[in-house]
Amino acid sequence: MDKIVECVPNVSEGRDRAALEYMGAAISKVPGVKLLGMDPDSSYHRCVITFAGEPDACVEAMFQLVLAAREKIDMTVHKGEHPRQGAVDVAPFVPIKGVTMADCADLARRLGKRVGEELGIPVYLYESAATTPERKNLANIRKGEYEALPAKLKTPEFKPDFGPAEFIPRFGALTTGARFFLIAYNVNLATTDVDKVTEIAYAVREMGDVLKNEEGNPVMRHGKSVRIPGKLRMVKGMGVLLEEHHFCQVSMNLTHFLMNPPHIAFEEVKLEAEKRGIRATGSEVVGLIPLGAVLMAGEYYMFVEGTRTDNTTEAELVKVAHDRLSLSDYNPFDPRKKIIEYMI
Repeated sequence: MDKIVECVPNVSEGRDRAALEYMGAAISKVPGVKLLGMDPDSSYHRCVITFAGEPDACVEAMFQLVLAAREKIDMTVHKGEHPRQGAVDVAPFVPIKGVTMADCADLARRLGKRVGEELGIPVYLYESAATTPERKNLANIRKGEYEALPAKLKTPEFKPDFGPAEFIPRFGALTTGARFFLIAYNVNLATTDVDKVTEIAYAVREMGDVLKNEEGNPVMRHGKSVRIPGKLRMVKGMGVLLEEHHFCQVSMNLTHFLMNPPHIAFEEVKLEAEKRGIRATGSEVVGLIPLGAVLMAGEYYMFVEGTRTDNTTEAELVKVAHDRLSLSDYNPFDPRKKIIEYMI
């Protein structure tokens, strides 16, 4: 293919295997795209789907996914650990080869227009397709999650970019856009104390935490809370308790892995955890990861350990990254199925 776009829709279903297979089939039936992976999580009640292909085909495949999700997912009964406001919660287009970020923003607008007009579903644009600065950040759009949609849709601030300003109980709302390759990356911690893990997440994520006074109240300035910035730019994070598995995760989105790759995020979370007497047991990649990010981790650890040689192979770097990050600690990490370049 001369032009390749990656799509990473997140759907609000992580438990019904048959429903997920139905949605995967809806994508696979579109010529010109390849379904690369489906990563469901029962605690999050969410599935990260990854497919790639020609630009026009990706728009069609994303629309077919929305149709399938509308049929199989009922948001009125959905409960999960991960923030969400729609059956297809986010639907980003990512430039891989022969396309620009502007091209991908146009694809998002095409999808949004079609979903809004043909299906009557509210659609928001985010990241590089955002229509206002406030909507670049997904968290601003998803504030209050699905439960807040009925009230939000009545306000001018949350008027959809496409579709009616109308609450669709079964589906919610779709958010689509264009972004740089995002790595969904979680660090596993041997504790069930989610409050401490949330502290760790706040310490490393870019937006940090709210500054509080001696009485424990937020410090305000010009009507807004003053924040203590976290350590890592281009990193979003939160603490999550995986109750059925009896441990916590710092769940992160690494929105620009060239600035802060997984191995840096892992080491910083590990350091903050150790300060609180908590052990990091490993980590996981949700969805796919670029080969470059894995090789960077391998290079880092081999440099620190003094084991890098002129004859070090790509496979050896991948193995070192896997072992030092303990990428199979929670779910198996098979490079052939998790590294995007090995899949396309």
